[in-house]
Amino acid sequence: MKPSKLACLAVLIGPAAVAGPLDEPHLNFTPRTPAEATRIAKVLAPPPGFDAPERFEDKPAGAATVRVTPDANAFSLPSASLDFEDELTFKVGNGLFRKIWVSSPSSTLASDGLGPLYNARSCQRCHIKDGRGHPPESHDDSAVSMFLRVSVPGGPDDMIPEIEGYIPSAPEPTYGTQLQDFSLPGHAAEYRLQVDYKEITVPLSGGDTATLRKPTYTAADLGYGPLHPMAMLSPRVAPQMIGLGLLEAVPAAEILAGADPGDANGDGISGRANIVWSVEFDMPMLGRFGHKAGNPTILEQTAAAFVGDIGISSPLFPAGAGECTDLQADCQAAPHGGGDARGFEVDAEGLELTAFYSRNLGVPARRNIDDPQVLRGKQVFHNTGCAACHRPKFVTHRLPDRPEHSFQLIWPYTDMLLHDMGAGLADGRPEARATGREWRTAPLWGIGLTEQVSGHTTFLHDGRARSLLEAILWHGGEAQPQRDAVTRMPPPDRNALIAYLESL
Repeated sequence: MKPSKLACLAVLIGPAAVAGPLDEPHLNFTPRTPAEATRIAKVLAPPPGFDAPERFEDKPAGAATVRVTPDANAFSLPSASLDFEDELTFKVGNGLFRKIWVSSPSSTLASDGLGPLYNARSCQRCHIKDGRGHPPESHDDSAVSMFLRVSVPGGPDDMIPEIEGYIPSAPEPTYGTQLQDFSLPGHAAEYRLQVDYKEITVPLSGGDTATLRKPTYTAADLGYGPLHPMAMLSPRVAPQMIGLGLLEAVPAAEILAGADPGDANGDGISGRANIVWSVEFDMPMLGRFGHKAGNPTILEQTAAAFVGDIGISSPLFPAGAGECTDLQADCQAAPHGGGDARGFEVDAEGLELTAFYSRNLGVPARRNIDDPQVLRGKQVFHNTGCAACHRPKFVTHRLPDRPEHSFQLIWPYTDMLLHDMGAGLADGRPEARATGREWRTAPLWGIGLTEQVSGHTTFLHDGRARSLLEAILWHGGEAQPQRDAVTRMPPPDRNALIAYLESL
């Protein structure tokens, strides 16, 4: 009989163990043989030329790659590698991902527990069509797919000694770690997100120019008094959801092998791993998910989103009042949806089903891979050094109990490491080992379908970039030489680079 995908969380949140970032307790994998490692190294080598596509380049998710649909559902298909039973599990998880939660007490016991403070009433409200969120378009527009994280500098009690280089921080005393802009009747929302922009003109070669918009973020209409004077705010737009299970299946050793914190090879790129404390496994683990790689597994990322975004408790984050703090007494005292047959507002089974859905959203096939302009753009991408951070290829672990993610050649275009992106993109807020200037390299697969899926072309962690070119021009820090090269290159090469990115 096929093993059940519904994990027993009692095992997952057991006692702490002596562990390091190479430990992968979320995966049951078969170690690679030396012969396999040699073969994989050849497969992952840079392309020998740019006259034709590489083998399997049209299938960015390997056997999990899905066809490209002509509509907004392009990111919502189940991975092609799922069998019939798992497709049913995927559909049940999709129902939970789309579920509209209601307040307690309610006759719909399976769906109550919303808030009292929240950013959205369902996962789908932020990850619209499983794609990328966007900032509010005006002061009157809803910020439903964007919010502000908040924290204050930590002290000795906030250190995690098991993690070298950990930067301590603490929740903002009144507002916690995330500002919620919606609330149930009788409760004040925490704030209203206000975004103002200043335009910056950037000269480009060939007489071209580009206009960037520099944002200023304001936590307006604070509902519970002023923020702490040392509060650190970080804007976050909901990222796209495709291919997450494959990223989770990449060997930690492969990711860490790409880290070069001291820039020993002198290429100017010094990616660092974020090592975070896993609530799921009670140990340090490699961070993989989130804009600063602050979560190690999809299950933990899912549980954190439930409690932070919707106010829904789970076995990993059991607070019935969600993210409410002790200084928000009415919120703490409000009815919640725990304590019935579920135990929590979303129980272990519901949490795993939602995580299963998130792991198995298919990555659409590449388009136009043999187009001469796209091939030229690929050459520009590599010659300019973009591939140093946006690493094209990985091969996932052999996973006997997750065949849908097992031993696949994937093309996500990320190294999953932290990079200093310069002062222009800095939020000033650390997260585990990530500094206020560091961000995880965003995966690029599917990026050319953003407008089709999400109805916009806003990019970066806060959606400030209105095009792929603007996103490139915001790169600084380690990526400053690549950014400057793009401004100086002949316009046909710049256009080819954009065409290549749009084909991903």
